[in-house]
Amino acid sequence: MLLAAAMVLPLAAGLPVSAPATAQPTVALAPPLVEKVVWLTDRRVSLWVNSPSMGSPIQVQLLLARDWNARPDARFPVLLLLDGLRAANDESGWTKDAGAVDFFADKNVTVVLPVGGQSSFYSDWLEPNNGHNYKWETFLTKELPPLLESKWRATEVRGIEGLSMGGTAAMFLAARNPGFAKYAASYSGFLTTTTLGMPQAIQFAMRDAGGFDSAAMWGPPTSSEWEGHDPYALADKLKGISLYISSGSGATGPYDHASGIPGLSTNVAGMGLELLSRLTSQNFVTKLGKLAIPAQVNYRPSGTHSWPYWDFEMRQSWTHAAAALGVDPGKLACAAGGAIGAAAAGNGWLGECLTGEYQLAGGVAQDFKGGRVFFSPDTGAHSVGGMIGAGYQAAMGPAGLLGLPTDDERPLPDGRGRLQTFQNGSLYWTPQTGVQAVRGAILEEWGRQGYERGPAGYPIAPEIQTPNKAGAVQAFENGPFYYNEKTGVHRVQGLIFGKYAQMGYENSWLGFPVAEEEPLKDLGRFSRFEGGNVYWSPVSAAWAVQNGSVMDAWRDAGYENGKLGYPISDQFPIPGGVQQNFQAGFITVRDGTPEVHSL
Repeated sequence: MLLAAAMVLPLAAGLPVSAPATAQPTVALAPPLVEKVVWLTDRRVSLWVNSPSMGSPIQVQLLLARDWNARPDARFPVLLLLDGLRAANDESGWTKDAGAVDFFADKNVTVVLPVGGQSSFYSDWLEPNNGHNYKWETFLTKELPPLLESKWRATEVRGIEGLSMGGTAAMFLAARNPGFAKYAASYSGFLTTTTLGMPQAIQFAMRDAGGFDSAAMWGPPTSSEWEGHDPYALADKLKGISLYISSGSGATGPYDHASGIPGLSTNVAGMGLELLSRLTSQNFVTKLGKLAIPAQVNYRPSGTHSWPYWDFEMRQSWTHAAAALGVDPGKLACAAGGAIGAAAAGNGWLGECLTGEYQLAGGVAQDFKGGRVFFSPDTGAHSVGGMIGAGYQAAMGPAGLLGLPTDDERPLPDGRGRLQTFQNGSLYWTPQTGVQAVRGAILEEWGRQGYERGPAGYPIAPEIQTPNKAGAVQAFENGPFYYNEKTGVHRVQGLIFGKYAQMGYENSWLGFPVAEEEPLKDLGRFSRFEGGNVYWSPVSAAWAVQNGSVMDAWRDAGYENGKLGYPISDQFPIPGGVQQNFQAGFITVRDGTPEVHSL
């Protein structure tokens, strides 16, 4: 607060700054690789994008456009929402501390939410600092757009909104990258960063928010990099971009808690920061006026530097953003009727409709705020939402392998999980395992063993194809099920599965499992595979015995019940043949002839 007050006079003076460094043109790059995709709902998804420039995976969340499902061939404008100085690594403040998810549910733009970037100003830093190699400008303006356009049906029409640090970045990213954005909005941004005292204020704030050094970002305050990232200095580069600028006054407002002193909020730091935002924004807007660059400006009579005010501005600025992005600002007129209407009426959590009914393979659907309702004459009308809805979307919804829902979501008897059935499989969810699809032969065998109440427990991963041999595998809490057309479906578990994994799974000479694990003497266990068996006991550990001469000789000696006992090694080469050791002896094979040696 003292720092903020000390800077009021220099900022109000609006001291001039020198010309910025030349803005760099946008260069289209090949899209980076997506390391992981996690659906959070049927229209909210997290991507972990491996950024070539930053050399690490960056999480980006998407709130998909209202008509994403209803118009599968359509493309949609993009609206980036940038976070503040204390951006967290798990989730954007726009979804954690503001109502972006609900607000944009009926808007026909895809909202892009970068996650992380604390104190980064969403810029390319000169050097790594505090364990981070920040290259946010490259990521947001060059690496991410081709990915969104090629994989996520985005158009080249983009807008940027940000609060505080993000508001500063929204303006300079739009200015530095010609043609990148049609719209830029700053809520409580600091829009003159090189005015006397501002570099020191930014350094102080970055030290406080994560221990970062502003010199690693843009060099010393005399560096041209500071000028090259100053919205005030870059103002002339914003011609033709639709602009929205807002800030409070720092005085106690409707979302603040009064301290007992008239006009003074309990959010003392937020008062000072908002005052700085107001002064820098005024200087910036004054320069826009001199350049004859229009902007929508809202100086609020009160309000501190805090999320309720930024949430308010997000809503207030939407009409302006929608016009710039070329989308309808209002809610689509829709109503639910017939079988879908009846299903929606019985599931109040769905909320209001977002679209009308639309055709899809085998039936019709309608989107609601909380999920979707699907109908066909064969399956009836059933709602899908929440985490099950996210899993259904991850499985490509009705166009995927599951088909249409055949029942509503329901809780399972153990009180832990939930289930929804579909034409060609089921989706299961628990807080620990997430939502997973189970289908086909694996579902049949799992069901025969008792589903989630059986020895396998719940599924913990999707079914995948085995990479080098025809088959499939799906992981469950207590061991995976393997499927092969010749061998059927069988589960491998525990330390025997550990041995199977060590040997290379189905790619080793063991091949696919051909039977369920069975008990042996002294608490031992064994599993049979195409090429041999794996045996385990508490005193001998897990070892594989290959079909052939060694197995035949051990069989003739009585397996683990005979004089040799359990295996205590794998088969290994010896001069002229092979050998395998057992608890009470060993077996050698030379020239195809086995010999049993007892200790």
